[in-house]
Amino acid sequence: VQLQASGGGLVQAGGSLRLSCVVRDFTLDYYAISWFRQAPGKEREGVSCIVSSDDSTYYADSVKGRFTISRDNAKNTVYLQMDSLRPEDTAVYYCAADFTYPLVGTTNWILTWKYDYWGQGTQVTVSS
Repeated sequence: VQLQASGGGLVQAGGSLRLSCVVRDFTLDYYAISWFRQAPGKEREGVSCIVSSDDSTYYADSVKGRFTISRDNAKNTVYLQMDSLRPEDTAVYYCAADFTYPLVGTTNWILTWKYDYWGQGTQVTVSS
């Protein structure tokens, strides 16, 4: 199984980007896929998660109302639409997949060790 993250770039504050996470060599049916980010000198933090079993979505408080996670099972892809970007959103963004029962949920989706596979990361830089 491989996860390929893309879509990062340089954008001005207030702008938008859409990240994509393509899952290769695996058919998305039972899964949770999350986006994490890591800024220089900081720990990796959970940004958003989508769970296939009940269509639940979760967001960090810092991105609620600005970011939207979605999926396209036919394309084996999960997206993160990021609007109203701020300089503090600057980080390397990673997607991660959990395929193990029971899937992550409300209280544990932010735990990095719960995930089976990770993508390589894509840089997002927001200028002020």
